[in-house]
Amino acid sequence: MRRRVQTFAVHGVLVVAAALTVLPLVWMVAASLMPTGEASAVPPRLVPSAVTLDHYRALFARLHLTRALLNSAGLATAVTLVSLFLNSMAGYGFAKFRFAGRDRLFRVLLGALVIPAQVAMLPLFLILRALGAIDTYWAVVVPGMASVFGIFLVRQYALGIPDSVLDAARVDGAGEFRIYRSLVLFLCAPVLITLAVFTFMGTWNDFMWPLIVLADDRLYTLPVALANLAGEHVQDTELMMAGAVLTVLPVMLLFVFLQRYYVAGIMSGGVKE
Repeated sequence: MRRRVQTFAVHGVLVVAAALTVLPLVWMVAASLMPTGEASAVPPRLVPSAVTLDHYRALFARLHLTRALLNSAGLATAVTLVSLFLNSMAGYGFAKFRFAGRDRLFRVLLGALVIPAQVAMLPLFLILRALGAIDTYWAVVVPGMASVFGIFLVRQYALGIPDSVLDAARVDGAGEFRIYRSLVLFLCAPVLITLAVFTFMGTWNDFMWPLIVLADDRLYTLPVALANLAGEHVQDTELMMAGAVLTVLPVMLLFVFLQRYYVAGIMSGGVKE
């Protein structure tokens, strides 16, 4: 009996926590479909009195948010693909190739994880300015091309690949790049999907760095464009909620569809040494 009460209490707490997490998202979607002014009513409404898509039409037709949406999608996809390629090669190299100073170099890389990203923004900005990349998409793509976390994640997973499998491929005459392309990428698929979700979501949601390096409003990503929009339409709650839905929905759908692989990659690459 006591165990049942404890189980019921735990489930009750989890249900309440889930409800508190989901409620703001539900209200966000509902508010985006409400007529103008209804989201500011007291007490707050959870269901629109009349469903309208006028705010979404305004975002695309009047406020030209389509370009920002395409900018975010293109940049997030490009950064994700390049990051998967470079991080997978580096992680596999640290896991399976022996070279002088490998472990020492890897420990130095891990030390960089404790440095806040904001600390590196100024030197990174100065380097990109010297290269003439400021106010171009390269300024957004280059910093995301590889990450210490991505290398670490792939390396931990690749440690679990049996050396006998790689040696058998070498005996059959496969070169190192072919082994990487045909064998390693396939075996590391769960952790690569996990890394892809992390990278895509991080790039899609990134606000600070694109705001710093992009001055041309034609290059703005969705978060930056919405922030500028908020300054002009701060009182239009329904319009802002429609913009928030456009920002949240793609990454939420991506996570839902890839959740199984995401969890498998995290669990499998957790603790290998």
